Amino acid sequence: MGRYPFAYDHAQPFMQQVSDWIADIFYEVLPEAGFEVRDEQIYMAFQLERAFAEKSTIFAEAGVGTGKTLVYLLYAICYSRFMKKPAIIACADESLIEQLVKPGGDIDKISRHLDLVIDARLAKSPDQYVCLVKLDEARFGHEDIGLYRELHEGLPDFVHTREALQTFHAYGDRKNYPHLNDEQWSKVSWDAYQDCFVCDKRHRCGQTLSREAYRRSADLIICSHDFYMEHVWTYDGRKREGQLPLLPDHCTVVFDEGHLMESAAQKALTYKLKHIVFEELVVRLLKGEVRETLAVCIDQAIEQSELMFEVLESCCQPIVGSDRKQIVINDRLLREIHRLSDILSEIEEELVFEGEMFTLNDYQLKIVEEHLEMMQKALALFRNDQTFICWATESITGLSLVIMPRTVKEVLKEHVFSSKMPIVFSSATLSVEGSFDYVANSLGLDQYLSFSVNSPFDYAERMEVIAPKWASGGTFQEKMETAVQLLKRTEGRALILFPTHEELQRFKREIKGRSDCSELTFLFEGDQEISHLIASFQGDEHSVLSAVTLWEGLDIPGPSLSNVIVWSLPFPPQDPVFNAKRQASNSPYEEVDIPYMLLRLRQGIGRLIRTREDSGIIAIFHDELHDNAVLRDHIVRILPAGVTLKSEPFTSLSDTM
Repeated sequence: MGRYPFAYDHAQPFMQQVSDWIADIFYEVLPEAGFEVRDEQIYMAFQLERAFAEKSTIFAEAGVGTGKTLVYLLYAICYSRFMKKPAIIACADESLIEQLVKPGGDIDKISRHLDLVIDARLAKSPDQYVCLVKLDEARFGHEDIGLYRELHEGLPDFVHTREALQTFHAYGDRKNYPHLNDEQWSKVSWDAYQDCFVCDKRHRCGQTLSREAYRRSADLIICSHDFYMEHVWTYDGRKREGQLPLLPDHCTVVFDEGHLMESAAQKALTYKLKHIVFEELVVRLLKGEVRETLAVCIDQAIEQSELMFEVLESCCQPIVGSDRKQIVINDRLLREIHRLSDILSEIEEELVFEGEMFTLNDYQLKIVEEHLEMMQKALALFRNDQTFICWATESITGLSLVIMPRTVKEVLKEHVFSSKMPIVFSSATLSVEGSFDYVANSLGLDQYLSFSVNSPFDYAERMEVIAPKWASGGTFQEKMETAVQLLKRTEGRALILFPTHEELQRFKREIKGRSDCSELTFLFEGDQEISHLIASFQGDEHSVLSAVTLWEGLDIPGPSLSNVIVWSLPFPPQDPVFNAKRQASNSPYEEVDIPYMLLRLRQGIGRLIRTREDSGIIAIFHDELHDNAVLRDHIVRILPAGVTLKSEPFTSLSDTM
């Protein structure tokens, strides 16, 4: 087979030929291999043909079972070869990446059934790799020393040598350490405060070496939304520093689970300030020969930074159900922030003179200047209280100030949507009750193509949706009792979706004391690497998986997932990000809370039926459904065609056992 998987006629439009070939694939080739013909796939193929031909942005909403992933992958592969640049497939998170590339996944299916060699490489986020500096700290620390020493000893030999690298390979991927829970992993993985630019281990770092591998991909580079937006946000800065952008030049982007794109963009555009990081960075300048005026400015900046964070701490209030702290901004805090900003400006001016005298290491000087520029951009947002959102987080190394722009529309317009290339937002949930306005407005999109096709499954025959009623309005104990009864009904085989980690942890503590559940295996998000956890759930048919983030992307066909319990309706949290959205809205409940909840609930419901043969129960634990007719009506409208919402007293669930 040549460059293209079909005979290319230069006299005919390329994308039309791709569309014809894909139609043949779905009507002839795949049915011969045992796949069913899906008209929804053909319809989607014709819609994507236009988007790729016109280099437009398209919202491609296709229900579960339509085979949308196969369609966009075939287009992306062909377009990549036509443009001689890789296509980017950006997934919502790392677990979705693994679902896409796993044996038996869609890329594997295309390769096997079409006899097509596909060069698909993973570009994982930095926090998915071992940080050699943090690993050294952990193995000489006070907890789990043996665990981290064993991890260190298992690193490739070239990591431990001082000689020039003759041969090397990527290593240190989170997936390779499934036995570490999230807390253990956080002690050895990269974080936002790691100063990679001046790290003497950077050229032997698994994260760095992985970039050498994926940049050479000829067809597909698969990454997370977060990583793609990190690429966008750091593109200019890395160019200025003489570094390669995180991702190579590419011809198209597909955002799988595209309804989550806004939150990834906000996360990437976030500034994070921490006193200890700032102090360690500027103190390096004092190790060289510097003028007294600069040394005085540095001392003043350190003192002012320390004072500002002390005042900041006094302005923080905890947020229930969140690790973020609300910042109550007052005049004193603003004064200290502005004072620090003024001192940083003085340091920047002094560094201009130092640079001309060549007394400082040029590389170190550049790093400090970049950090100061970042801090100044962040602190400058406080001069206009309508442009930003901020909060604080606490860790063992002190308080962190987190600042993000209130909206990401302008950045996305300039750096993503202005590029003349096809952009595909794919998901089963891009519209809210028939309209794409909620997602489009959040991204700042005025012009776009769109289509929506329903799932081909017979949900009315295969899905039961219940909303239990309780005597006391749905206390934690009432939910526990109902959950146990439902787990007995399906003998495990369940996914429990929690709104917060706190509620998951409480369930984890209490379920251990339930003797009537002793025969069931419970798996909890955070106890293992996520793809390993999912594989364990799929492999043990009677197990129960409890999670906070698996509303999207979890694909477990067959009886292993016959019961989805929604612990409560997934409304957005009362944190600074969503509070800012609410403040900017004329009708916060209808314009912010309800659309977010409905999109997420539709995703959670979509975990149950993955094939025509699947069946099971959806249980929504939210007592307000029985008293709030408007809310109930919203829920009923997003249920699959023919499916009704049943209200069952808790006792009736018990009586069926």
